[in-house]
Amino acid sequence: MKTSNTTPKNESEKQPGSMHDLVHSDNLTEPYAKACNKVSEAVWEVSQSFKKGMLVPARIIATQPLLQHMDNAVIDQLTNVACLPGIVRHAYCMADAHSGYGFPIGGVAAFDKETGIISPGGIGFDINCGMRLVKTNLFLKDMEPALKHLVDLLFKKVPAGVGGKGFVNVNNSQFIEIMQGGANWCIEQGYGWASDKEHMEEQGCITDANPDNISEKARARGIHQLGTLGSGNHYLEIQVADKIFDEKTAKLLGIQQGQILVMVHCGSRGFGHQVGSDYLQLFEQSMINHKITVPDRELACAPFQSKEGQDYFGAMACAANMAFANRQVILHRIRECFSEVFMKSAEDLGMELVYDVCHNIAKIEPHVVDGKKQELVVHRKGATRSFGPSRMTGLFAKTGQPVIIGGSMETGSYLLTGTDASEHTWCSTAHGSGRTMSRGQAKRMTRGEDVQKSMAAKGIYVRTVSYAGLAEEAGFAYKDISEVVHAMTLAGVSKPVVALRPIGNIKG
Repeated sequence: MKTSNTTPKNESEKQPGSMHDLVHSDNLTEPYAKACNKVSEAVWEVSQSFKKGMLVPARIIATQPLLQHMDNAVIDQLTNVACLPGIVRHAYCMADAHSGYGFPIGGVAAFDKETGIISPGGIGFDINCGMRLVKTNLFLKDMEPALKHLVDLLFKKVPAGVGGKGFVNVNNSQFIEIMQGGANWCIEQGYGWASDKEHMEEQGCITDANPDNISEKARARGIHQLGTLGSGNHYLEIQVADKIFDEKTAKLLGIQQGQILVMVHCGSRGFGHQVGSDYLQLFEQSMINHKITVPDRELACAPFQSKEGQDYFGAMACAANMAFANRQVILHRIRECFSEVFMKSAEDLGMELVYDVCHNIAKIEPHVVDGKKQELVVHRKGATRSFGPSRMTGLFAKTGQPVIIGGSMETGSYLLTGTDASEHTWCSTAHGSGRTMSRGQAKRMTRGEDVQKSMAAKGIYVRTVSYAGLAEEAGFAYKDISEVVHAMTLAGVSKPVVALRPIGNIKG
């Protein structure tokens, strides 16, 4: 297929000329604030009358303080999403929302499988950017003497930053197998345990992948990036279970207060970005052919059942599988590093995967619409699936799906579980704390060296490829993660299990 000439330069969501490059710290202005009608303590609705062309209302999951501090662009983008063909019920955004490319980050929309569309802007450029959480049987007292040595070793063994290359060298035919097999390919090659796939969304592999739909440029960008973190807000973090909210669920998941866990946040790197860029260019022409108009060119889309729509879906699945494989190889490296530092096997250290979640993806899922089960194409962009117990099997039929919410490097993260009540948001919840300002503004307000010193004062040892990248991710550039988690709990779509405090961090 033909490749795009508008390829993003790195893995951030920011695109030249996009709203994401704007400052997001302003409050909603009066017309936008008045348009948000209170449905409940954590649900706000913007009616179809707000904008010509809206096919459904828009809903925002947020507490009042979080809503007030959203920027107008979130409402503009969300109500644009509500204009897309085949959208069902509502266009949603979660409590961590801020403006992005086309869809807001934190956006969720479901489209009728037969009459609806698929949109790369509703998935994001870093396809299957996601979170992985690994537990150990170590506790804080065990980690403290070894922390700096361990972080330094992980920094050496897990490449980070723009253009980082991984240690797994694969040829073209093997890369095709990775596109089709995801994390399963890695496990078969010895980069994981057989039990790992039972603790991943989709068991670490989306079956709709079609490598024939991938451009040569995308292959070239992705083939050497297996096992790399990348840049932007991606990280590898050593954490301690700081506070238990749900003792029963934490026990079922094997987590105790003071226990050491490891969190990884990364995705499909340049591979996924090239896939998104290729199909955005294709869809701009496709919309003319299919007589589709959209309120913003960043919402370029195609009918899901069209050849273009199916080609993108197959390509997106390839990128998603590469991301699963990427996180799997990183997990293998983490286990190796822990084993070297503590002179025990990863098995003896209890380094089991808690869960792996996607938060930039589209999936075909059954949902009940007007009393009838219907297959929908659910877009989650900067949002996490939060299936309740009734949709899960095995251990997770008792707990609900684990949901990993990443905070800023300075403030910590959360482990949640999904609820059966989450059906009203298409079983979706937040994915993180959400930015309050652009990366550019954060860099103008602080220096990376100062952020590093501030983190050290809080007991967090950090290694970074770039001080500029560290400044972009300063804690003040993000919303209060506790307030975000509270909003999602009030809305009934997920519930907190454990608060996780960072003690060591590797940043691209």
